[in-house]
This record gives sequence, C-alpha cells and structure tokens, in this order.
Amino acid sequence: MTMTIRDVARRAGVSVATVSRALNRSGPVREETRRRVEAAVRALRYRPNSTARSLITRRTRMLGVLLPDLYGEFFSELIRGLDEAAQAGGYHLLVSSSHDNASDLEAALHGMHGRVDGLVVMAPKVKAEVLEDLLPGNVPVVLLNSPAGERPRDSLRIDGFGGARAVACHLAAHGHARIGIINGPAENFDAQERLRGYRAGLAEAGLAPDEALEVAGDFTGSGGYAGATALLALARRPTAIFAANDAMAVGALSALRAAGLAVPEEMALAGFDDVSSAQYMIPPLTTVRGRIWDLGARSVARLAEAMAAGAAREQQPELLPATLMARRSCGCAPGVREAGERG
Repeated sequence: MTMTIRDVARRAGVSVATVSRALNRSGPVREETRRRVEAAVRALRYRPNSTARSLITRRTRMLGVLLPDLYGEFFSELIRGLDEAAQAGGYHLLVSSSHDNASDLEAALHGMHGRVDGLVVMAPKVKAEVLEDLLPGNVPVVLLNSPAGERPRDSLRIDGFGGARAVACHLAAHGHARIGIINGPAENFDAQERLRGYRAGLAEAGLAPDEALEVAGDFTGSGGYAGATALLALARRPTAIFAANDAMAVGALSALRAAGLAVPEEMALAGFDDVSSAQYMIPPLTTVRGRIWDLGARSVARLAEAMAAGAAREQQPELLPATLMARRSCGCAPGVREAGERG
C-alpha cells in the first residue's frame, strides 16, 4: 500500500500542513516536531510525490544538460561526473546532445523551458555574443568549455591553452624542431585555445611557426587519421605530432602504423584529455589530463550554489588546471609523468 502525506501526519500527530513545512523546510517547525515527522517518514517508508512537491516548491529537482555530442570517452566521463554529483545532491539530469550550432541550441533551450531548475551548457562552436542572446535569464546557467561574453557568467573550462603549451614545450625538449598539430574545427573554442597554446609553446622553445604543420581536424578518430596522413605527405614532414584530443591521437597512431612508422622512434605523438584508454595504448599515449570528471561534478556544484543563493550571487569563471602526462609515445620512459600543473 502506498503511504500518503496524510498517513505521515496521522502517525506524527500533526497536521498535513506541518508535515509539508517540515519536509520542504518552507516554514517554522519546532525541532521536536520535525524529528517526529522524519521518524514517521522513515517508519512508513513514505516517498513524497515529486510532481506535487514541485508544484508547491516550484522546484523540479531536474538539471538540464546541453552538450554538442554524447559520443566518445570524453563525454562519457563528463556525464559520469555530472550524474554522480547530481545524484549526491538529490537532482536528476535531463541530457540533450547534438547542439553544436546556434539554431539547434535555441531549440533545445526552448524544450528545457519550465522543466529544469538550472542548466549546464557546452557550446564551444557558438560565438560568445550569440550564446549570450540565447541563454535564459530566469534559471541559473553554468557554461562548460565555451567562449565567454562581456557579461560575467558562471563558467568552467579546462586550461586548453596551458595544456597545449606544455605539450609543445615538452616535445621541443625532446629535440623536435618540427612539431605538427592536428587541431579541432576552426570555429571551436577548445580548438582555438589549444592552437594558441601550441603556438605559444613553440615560441617559448624558440621554434618558428610553420602553417604547413597546422592541419585541421574534427576531434574524431577519422579526423586524426586524415590529419596525420596529410602531415606525412609534406616534403618536410614533422618528427612529432600533437593531436588536439585523444580521439584524434588514436586515429593518428593508426595512420602512422599504416605508413610503417614506429612510435616514438620515428615519430613522437601526443594527445589531449587523458581519456581512460590513453595509458593502455601501445605505446601508452603522452597526453594532457584535463580532469573531465571534475568538470562535470564541479558544474553541478556551481549550479547548486547559484540556485541556493539566487540572483544576488556574483557569477565567476573558473579555470581547471591541465597536467601533462608524459608516457612512451613521446619517447619518455614508461611510468614517467611531468610533475606539476600547467596553467
């Protein structure tokens, strides 16, 4: 038999209104009375009706998550962080994907209207000014790895610039003077930051930039394969390749093997993200650890802070550090990692 709030009130010896105030913490209730209500809830195994509760509190306990994609290890780890933090906080997630342009994002935001208490939005391909026009003003929003506009916003991003700079410097320290990059789409904010960091790392190492060594990719394995093939076709090909994410590094490794090149003896290779499979590749992949789980979990925590504090809270950007993980694919001995975090 399903227990109701009336059953709880009867067992606790109080009114239904008092039970509601005690459970929702929406009004004054004596501590002794609150304990009686909570004891009755436990004894009866009462579960509040979430629909009715949302009508009273005007809270759905639902968080909307809009991502450009759900495919691959990066998004799997990101969603794991989001979901574990949401469950710990008593929230549910409403996840929607394939919103990597303004029109799709606008439609998805419209679909979320009235259904969520807060939003996590990753839109690295949408320009900052367009994104600012699209985001709702009536619910808290946390941006992930997205361009920032002039208005202060709660945002989290992995330090793509610092991580890519560390990779370029590390490869140069191995004696490589021609370091190629397979980058993401030109309009993608993550790709822009990683390209900027790569160029800064070359400059820091005293290496002149060469546009021929900068190949466009798409953050997929096939894009990495095509990018590595293009770099190998150059008259003066590189001796090291930096793929701007691990998925492209996997594709690049396949292209290098198809060309008969040994890694790292004939071509060094590095990636970005440090997905779980990176350390188990042959050879283990040198990459940048971007704390993907933390990115998801921290975004839920920031939303919870915003929902609790209301509109008066000051919104702030937050940069998560990126750590270079040096492994065999760049020529480092097995188990060696770069100490410290690059920011």
